[in-house]
Amino acid sequence: MSDLLREIPENPVPKGAVAGMMTADDGVRIRYARFPSRAENGTVVLLQGRNESIEKYFETVGDLAKHGFAAASLDWRGQGGSDRLLPDPRRGHIETFDDYVADLDRFFTEIVLPDCRPPYTVFAHSTGALVALLASPHLASRVSRMVLLAPLLAFTAPLPLSLVKALTSAYFAVGLGSRPAPGTSRRGIEIPFEANRLTSDPARYARNQALLRAHPELGLANLSTAWLRAAFTAMERVRAPDFMAGVRLPILFLAAGADQVVSTPAIERYARGLRSAKVLTIDGARHEVLQEADFYREQALAAFEAFARPVAIEGVGGGA
Repeated sequence: MSDLLREIPENPVPKGAVAGMMTADDGVRIRYARFPSRAENGTVVLLQGRNESIEKYFETVGDLAKHGFAAASLDWRGQGGSDRLLPDPRRGHIETFDDYVADLDRFFTEIVLPDCRPPYTVFAHSTGALVALLASPHLASRVSRMVLLAPLLAFTAPLPLSLVKALTSAYFAVGLGSRPAPGTSRRGIEIPFEANRLTSDPARYARNQALLRAHPELGLANLSTAWLRAAFTAMERVRAPDFMAGVRLPILFLAAGADQVVSTPAIERYARGLRSAKVLTIDGARHEVLQEADFYREQALAAFEAFARPVAIEGVGGGA
């Protein structure tokens, strides 16, 4: 079933991959993949960011396998190889992040727990890291710990966020939730490397662009007003003091020092407010740290391995 996965010569499907489709309660089909390995260190559940796909993490899957981790991942509803939610398949859309949380719960129940070797560690990026935080009360009995990479806790934006939020709420209130979010309607044109805000690595950027040119069905052009409104709501929920007080899972936050997409200071403040968390800021790295130059990417992978290895868990104890 690995024929559900797309590849190009620069980005081949990892050997042994098993892919499939699971069906959510509302009928939306979610694409997933498992990447078995010798897995003496358990399984890493890779949770991608907005407008990403399983294919973008093939390189990371290979790196994890070298260090004794199997991997499993899914495409969030509305992107990648999962069902799209609007007639325009190029527009990312959702009305509540609770739908993402429900899909993640089903992924664990139907795929991860029965078919993947424990212990389980969540390794999540950006939007996926926000979903992981929202799901953390349910994940506490399932995963050993989480590593959250450049989590979406606050946007960086040229306009005041209060104004962006107000515009988004106004659009949604008058029934324009499926329309492109303010300021995003012209996106979707390939951005030259020199203008991109995601990575300083030209080779990995070129690889990811080549993948989307070969398989444009994996990408999105923009996001809906409803998606942006749902993201603001989710960020407010995880920042609530009562929510933060209830987070018990050991979490390592990895922030990107040169992030122009999400707020690095917001990540650092949030991590300091949790009793079971640590934060490491990778100076100079841009938002997509696992797509970054080796100098930055290897720091993230080394930090992940040191935190996630079961031997490290036994040595550290409960505080992490």
